[in-house]
Amino acid sequence: MTLKTLGVALLSFALGAAFFSALTPVKSSSAVKPPDDRAADRAAIKAHIESICQAFIDWDVDKIFATHSEDWRGFLEGTRVPIKGIDEYMQVNGIDWPKDKGSKPSPNPERGFKLKDFDVNFYGPELAVACFNLDFDRKSGNERVTTNKLQIMDVYAKRAGNWIQVGSDTATHPEWRAEQSVTPRFINPQQRERILNARDAVWKAWFANDRATLEKLIPAEAIAIEGHREWSDRAAILAGARQFAESGARLVRLEFPKTELQVYGNTVVIYATYVYEIEANGQRSTKSGRGTEIFVNRNGTLVNTGWHLDDGD
Repeated sequence: MTLKTLGVALLSFALGAAFFSALTPVKSSSAVKPPDDRAADRAAIKAHIESICQAFIDWDVDKIFATHSEDWRGFLEGTRVPIKGIDEYMQVNGIDWPKDKGSKPSPNPERGFKLKDFDVNFYGPELAVACFNLDFDRKSGNERVTTNKLQIMDVYAKRAGNWIQVGSDTATHPEWRAEQSVTPRFINPQQRERILNARDAVWKAWFANDRATLEKLIPAEAIAIEGHREWSDRAAILAGARQFAESGARLVRLEFPKTELQVYGNTVVIYATYVYEIEANGQRSTKSGRGTEIFVNRNGTLVNTGWHLDDGD
């Protein structure tokens, strides 16, 4: 090979090497990620959210007010329309605002919270969205018992150099809601009284043929079984009330000697014994038995979706 030929060959090899190197991605000499320039902002937002959680535990209403913007917008558990402004926010949370302003906090060391799956994304220098799960708990003996689980998306804005919550969407965690729906609920005396009043209202409305009350408290899908008779739907139940009234009979006495309740989510199961006395044609007769009734809380009203009554024989 001549010198000239060798030179051309070397030049061709060099050009080829350069061409293929341009097609081959070059690995970075360092696998270290670039520094997170929003780490301080993330930490500040997380600390701010934790301070809100603690304020609710301590029922520090002034701090709750101070950690939310005056133009706050969003939804809380159970709200059906957007909450507009800090005053509405305070009131929806059960705070008599501004009357409660300056009231003394009441810290409870038995209660606590855990922030989980925390994530923040920034949409500009002064706007961020934080998403996380939040568990509230209380001390029970040597253990901690979860009292509520929430799934939250908070909107944060930076104002006057500080991050503040300007909006939120807060809801019960779906897994917690499903768990609670099959777990017996504790009910206080006031709740028990409300349930029993609803039960009494249905019975008395039937004997009085109070059509308006019956239509309100007995839904379209109601099913009733009484003794050995065939099942009744809503139409048959209403017809039975009308027939009782047209017979001229009237209710004289209605008692429930024993009642037990089971409550699961929005569903109430009532087990009871009953005694009632009616008067017809100047004669009185008494009937007693056992009953199982189902009530469901719909938009704040307890409706009687079904029952099974027998005479106890």
